[in-house]
Amino acid sequence: MSKIVIVTGGGRGLGLTIVQELLAADYRVIAVSRTLTDEIKAIDSENFRFIIYDFSQLDGIYELSKRIQRIAKEDFDGPIYGLVNNAAIGTDGVLGTMHASDIGKVLTVNVEAPILLTKYISRQMLVKLVKGRIINIGSIIGSTGYSGLSVYGASKAAMEGFTRSLARELGKRGITVNVVAPGFMTTHMTAVLGDENLNKIKRRSALGQFATTQTVASMVTHLLSPSAALITGSVITVDGGSTA
Repeated sequence: MSKIVIVTGGGRGLGLTIVQELLAADYRVIAVSRTLTDEIKAIDSENFRFIIYDFSQLDGIYELSKRIQRIAKEDFDGPIYGLVNNAAIGTDGVLGTMHASDIGKVLTVNVEAPILLTKYISRQMLVKLVKGRIINIGSIIGSTGYSGLSVYGASKAAMEGFTRSLARELGKRGITVNVVAPGFMTTHMTAVLGDENLNKIKRRSALGQFATTQTVASMVTHLLSPSAALITGSVITVDGGSTA
């Protein structure tokens, strides 16, 4: 029986590629996103389910987790094995000119929401005695920094700290927790940086190219696999050597 994995922010960009990669690898996937995109509508698989949800709404995450669990049980007849916390938002701007509400929304969606969802899903893994996998999508910005992305960087650094401590909490039950930290990719989120800035970043990387959503998704698939059973509490960078 193929394993069940939840992917948040699965409607486009990296999240969509992760969904497609996991379906190709014979996982059963429950994707969550605030938008039902044309790409999601085009997925024709009995192993796929989609839920619309906006992670800025913290009060509804418990009910979301219950809905996910019902789908896992009723549609897929199995416990949840993996959680990929990919949903995130970014804002481009100097901290001094950012509105407090924008700062709060980034921290809500990028930090509080995945922590809450992980709380409820990991609890089910513990109850069901599942040696599951939790993968948080970070960013090299969380460790290197980037001008104009201070709040986004703070949110990704927070997830690294969360991951390392949670790995220790859950490790005795065989549940692994890791971060995949992509470098800059050509997605809707990096588009705000402009071609000139992106080209400068590309030239500085060891391989002279960006990571792709496909290479990052492949790392996620690896961390879900049996061969990654002893990898936990790690931050794995996929960035073409930008931080080399």
